[in-house]
Amino acid sequence: MSTVTTDICIIGAGPVGLFAVFEAGLLKMKCHVVDALPQVGGQLSEIYPKKPIYDIPGFPSILAGDLIKNQMEQIAPFHPTFTLGERVEDLEKLEDGSFRLVTNEGTEIHCKVVVIAGGLGSFEPRKPAIDNLANFEGGKGVNYMILDPEHYRDKRVVLAGGGDSALDWAIYLADVAKELTLVHRGTTFRGAPESAEKVASLAEEGHMRLLLKSNVTEVHGNGQLKAVTLAPDGAEPYQIETDYFIPLFGLVPKLGPLENWGLELEKSAIVVNTVDYSTNIPGIYAIGDINTYPGKLKLILCGYHEAALMAQSAYSHIYPDKKFVLKYTTVNGVPTL
Repeated sequence: MSTVTTDICIIGAGPVGLFAVFEAGLLKMKCHVVDALPQVGGQLSEIYPKKPIYDIPGFPSILAGDLIKNQMEQIAPFHPTFTLGERVEDLEKLEDGSFRLVTNEGTEIHCKVVVIAGGLGSFEPRKPAIDNLANFEGGKGVNYMILDPEHYRDKRVVLAGGGDSALDWAIYLADVAKELTLVHRGTTFRGAPESAEKVASLAEEGHMRLLLKSNVTEVHGNGQLKAVTLAPDGAEPYQIETDYFIPLFGLVPKLGPLENWGLELEKSAIVVNTVDYSTNIPGIYAIGDINTYPGKLKLILCGYHEAALMAQSAYSHIYPDKKFVLKYTTVNGVPTL
C-alpha cells in the first residue's frame, strides 16, 4: 500500500483531466492523477485511439491517441504523478478541510482539492441479448471496442449498430477488412448524415455489405467465433461466416462509488456551479462529461475551458491568503515544478 501527498488529486486521466494538470501546473500546484484504466487517455485511448478528431483548435485533424501523446508532453514540465489501473473507492473530508482518498488497491492520496474528471464515470459496453455471447469474448471473436484497426486487416468482420461509432468504424474498416458487414435494426441511422451517406455509397460500390432492418441473433463457433445468424425483418434467418463480431451499441455509464460521496447528482452526472465548476462540497470540482449544468456540451473543447476556470478557483481554495494574478504563457512561458 502506498501513500501520496499532493495539492490536487484528479480522478480521470482523459484529455480533460490531463489539461487540468497543465492549468494547475501553470499556477505551481502539484497534481496526482488516478484512473481505473491501465493507461492515460480515457476513452480516447481505450475506445478509439486511431480515430481522427476535428474540433481541437489548431489541429484540422488529429488522431485521438496523438492528442493524448501531445498532452502528456505538454504536462511533462510539471511532473505529475499517476496511479493507473486503480479506482477511487472512498473519499473522506478531514477536519482541516483536506481530503483522504483510498483506491481499491489500498493506495491513499492526501490532497487539498479533488477534481473529478472521470468522463462518463466507470463505463461498460452495452451488450446485445444474445445467448452464448460471453463465450466468445476475451480474444475469441467478439469485441465491443476497436483499439487497433490493423488487428482486423484481411479479416471478415461483422459490425452492428446505428450510431456514429458504427458508421465511423464501418467507413474506416472498409479499406482494412477482407469482408465487412454492417448490420442495423432500423432503416435510418442516429449518426451524422454525411457518415450515413458515405456508408451507403461504400455498400453500393461493393466495398461492404449494409444490412438494414436486421439483427444478429446468434453466434456460432467451437472455442472461436466462426459465424453469426442474421434475422431480417419478415424473412428467414440465415448464417454468414465471420472472424469477428463487434456490436457497437454505446456505453452504459456507471458513476460507481462516487454516488456515495454526498455530491449533488442529476441523471448520473454531477451538478456544478459554472462560475468555477465546483460541486456542492467545497474543495471538490467536476469537469468534463461527468458534470451537468444548463447548456452543457459534451465536447473536449468545453472540458478544457472548465479545467481552466477550475484551476483558478482551486488556487484560491488552496491559498486563500494569496492574491491571484493571471499570468499569460505568451509572457511568462511555462514554469516547472
